Amino acid sequence: MANTATVYARIDPELKADVENILSQLGVTPSSLVQMLYKQIKLTRSIPFGIKLPAGKVLSLDELSTEELNVELQKGYDSIQAGKVHSVREVDEMMKRDYGI
Repeated sequence: MANTATVYARIDPELKADVENILSQLGVTPSSLVQMLYKQIKLTRSIPFGIKLPAGKVLSLDELSTEELNVELQKGYDSIQAGKVHSVREVDEMMKRDYGI
C-alpha cells in the first residue's frame, strides 16, 4: 500500500478478540475492514448501516412480578379479542425491526 494514514481507536479487549476471530474466519483483516468502512462512508456519505435504539426492552418472564405478567397476558388476550392478530412471519419481521432479533 502506497501512502497510508493511521487510525487509532480504543476498544474493549474481549470485543476486539471476538471480532478479530470472526474476521479471521472470513479472511478479512481489521485494517481491511476499516478501509471498507471508510470507503462506504465516502461512497454513501452516511454510516452504511442503521444505528438506532431498540423500540423497547424485551420483557423476560424472570423479570416480571405475577401482577405484571397478568397485565401483559391481559393485553395479549384483549388484542386477540379485538381481532389484532399477526402471522408468524409478521411477528418475526416485527421482532427483527424492533429488537434486532
